[in-house]
This record gives sequence, structure tokens and C-alpha cells, in this order.
Amino acid sequence: MSLRPALFLAAALALAGCHRKEITTHERDEAANLVSEANFAVTIREWSRAEGLYTKAVKICPDSGDYWLDLGVVRMHLNDRGGARSAYKSAIDAYKDDLGLHPASSQPVIRSAYALVILGRPDEARSLVEKARSKNPDDRTLKAFVENRGLDLMIADPALKSISP
Repeated sequence: MSLRPALFLAAALALAGCHRKEITTHERDEAANLVSEANFAVTIREWSRAEGLYTKAVKICPDSGDYWLDLGVVRMHLNDRGGARSAYKSAIDAYKDDLGLHPASSQPVIRSAYALVILGRPDEARSLVEKARSKNPDDRTLKAFVENRGLDLMIADPALKSISP
């Protein structure tokens, strides 16, 4: 085999591995059921059970920032700071991907800012919100969030310390 076809084949194989598998409706429903059960486990403070269920859910739907965020919170209750930090970073990545797919949506911006504040990066959160606000000046949700000093309220929330790694 000559060099050029070999390089082409190697590149094609590498790129084929980069493609994300499409998540089916059935898989999303399964993950939602797991999260529902995990939420119940949280209400009765069964942190280990909740962590296992959230972990299964994020394996099925790794694009759900909310699932990652919940997993991070549960891991903090289990004193797994490294695992929580990793989950929060995955949440930010998922929100960033969601924002890429829906650039006019303000929810991924606000939730990503929340995760950044949890990680102790309020300046990045502020920059993210300001950038989104300048791109979407007519977004009512973002406008209200900024005018009501939502980010400052997040930063000042004393409960945030208990879920920050």
C-alpha cells in the first residue's frame, strides 16, 4: 500500500471515531427514568444510590449538562471532590455544546455560569454572561438575569459552598 492511500485510510478511521453516536428517544427516556429515581434517592439522602443512577444516566446521555451538574452535587455529598469537579467540568462542556446547537437559548448560558461559579471561576461566568448578552441583546431571560444581578446572587449564595469542590 502506498503512503497516500494509507494516510487517507488512517485519517478516515480517526474521523470515524470522532463522530458522536446519536442518542435515541428511547435512550433519553431511559436516562430520564434513571434521573427520576436518582432524584428520589437524593430526597431520602441515599447518596451512593443516587450517584450510581446519575452515572448511568450520563453514560446514556452525556450531552445533558443538568445530569452532570446533579452528579457533581451528589459526589460532593459523598466527599468525592475530584469526581465532583470532573462532573461540573463535563456539565460546562455539555452546556457549551448545547449553546453551539441553540445559540439563541439563554438557559445553557445561565446554567454554565452556575457551574463556573461552583468551580470558583466567577470571572469566567461573568464574561460568559456578558458575551451572551451582547450577542442576544433582546433575550428577555438573559436581560432579566443581568438586571436582577443573578450572577451576583449565585456568587453570594452561602449554600453554594457546600457543593463547591
